[in-house]
Amino acid sequence: MDVARPSQAKARRKRRILLGTMGAVAVVGITWGLARLKPAAPAVDRNSVVIDTVKRGPLVRQVHGVGTLVPEEIRWIPARTSGRIERIVLRPGATVEPDSVILVLSNPDAVQSAALADSQLAAAEADLVNFNVQLQSSLLSAESAAADAKADYEQAKARADVNDVLYKRGLLSDLDQRLTQITVEQQGARNVIEQKRFAFAKDSVAPQLASKKAGVESLRLQARLRHEELDALEVRAGMHGVLQLLPGEVGAQVSAGSNLARVADPTRLKAEIRVAETQAKDITPGQLTSIDTRNGLVEGKVSRVDPSVQNGTVTVDITLDGALPKGARPDLSVDGTIELERLADVVFVGRPPVGQEGGTVGMFKLEADGVHATRVPVQLGRSSVNVIEVRQGLQPGDRVITSDMSQWDADDRVKLN
Repeated sequence: MDVARPSQAKARRKRRILLGTMGAVAVVGITWGLARLKPAAPAVDRNSVVIDTVKRGPLVRQVHGVGTLVPEEIRWIPARTSGRIERIVLRPGATVEPDSVILVLSNPDAVQSAALADSQLAAAEADLVNFNVQLQSSLLSAESAAADAKADYEQAKARADVNDVLYKRGLLSDLDQRLTQITVEQQGARNVIEQKRFAFAKDSVAPQLASKKAGVESLRLQARLRHEELDALEVRAGMHGVLQLLPGEVGAQVSAGSNLARVADPTRLKAEIRVAETQAKDITPGQLTSIDTRNGLVEGKVSRVDPSVQNGTVTVDITLDGALPKGARPDLSVDGTIELERLADVVFVGRPPVGQEGGTVGMFKLEADGVHATRVPVQLGRSSVNVIEVRQGLQPGDRVITSDMSQWDADDRVKLN
C-alpha cells in the first residue's frame, strides 16, 4: 500500500514556486533589456548624399544672382505732334545713325501751322522796319526842333547884347530893352525844353525798338517750333545704335508724346541681376563682380542697388569693365557673382540646403568608422554662394553630410551603405 510522504510534496511545491519566480524575473529582465536597446539606424545610400570636409582658412564671401544684359544708353523717341504713320522706313534690328529716318508721319495741321507762323513772322518783321523808320523820323524832327530852338536862342542873345550897348548910349528905350530881355528868356526856356525833348526822343528809341524786336523774336521762336514740329514728322534716331522696338504700324494714329521707337547702343551694355533679398543686405556699390554670359566671363563692379524689393529679389546694376564676348547683346540671360568680402581665417564647410546666416541647423557628422553618421547641432555664421562659416558644433577635419537629409528628420543616426 502507498505511504504518504508530506516532505517530498512540500519540496516539489517550493521548487515549482522557485522556478516560476526565476522565470518571471527572467522575462522582466529580457523585456527591460530589449526596451533599452536602440533602434537600428536607417540605411542611406552613400552615393545619394554629398559629404564634405570642414576646413579652416581664407574664405571669399560671394552672392549669386541671375539677370540680363541691358543697354546703358536707351533712347525712346516720342512724337512731337499728333499724326498718322504714313511710312515705315526701318524695322527693328537695323543699325541707325543720328540722322537716320525711322518712319514718316503726316499731319496737315502741322503744315498749316508752320505756314501761318511764317506769315505772322514776315508781317511782324515788316512792321518792325516801318516802326524803326517812324522812330528815326520822329528823332530827326526832334533834333531839328532842338537845333532851331538853339539858333533862335543864340540870335536873341546876340540881339540883346547889341541892344544893351544901344541902351547904355541912350539910343534905345526902356521898353525895347525890356522886350529884348523877355525874348532872350523865352528863347532860352524854349531851347532847354527842345533839348530835353530831343534827348528823351533819342533815349526812347532803343526801348521802343527792343519791345518791338521782342515781339518779333517771339513770333520767330514760334515759327521755329512749328517748323521743328513739321520736321519731326520725319522721325529720326538721334543717336548711333540699333533700332530695338517699333510699336506702331502704317496707318496708325499717334498722339503727341507717345513713344514711336526705341533705339539703344548695343556696344555699351550693363548687367541687371536679381539677388535674393536675404542675401542682398551686404551688397554695396563698388564691389567686384563676375558676369557669366555663357560664352565667357566679364569683370565688373556694382554701380547701383535698387532700394526696393520685387518678388523677393533686389535688382543690382553691374557696370562691365572688360570687353564683351561674342554674342553679347541686349536681353541676353547672364549669371552674376558678387564678391562681398574676403575673410582671412575662418572655419567653413559646404553650404547645406537649409539654415540661414547666424542660425543653428542639425547636420549629420560621420563617426570614426566612416559608416555611421550622427546628427549634431551646428551654429552657422556668414555665408557665401557654396560655403558657409561654422561657428560652433564642428571642427576642421570633420566630415559631414551637406546634402538634403530632410527625409531622415526623425532619426538622429544613419548608416551609410
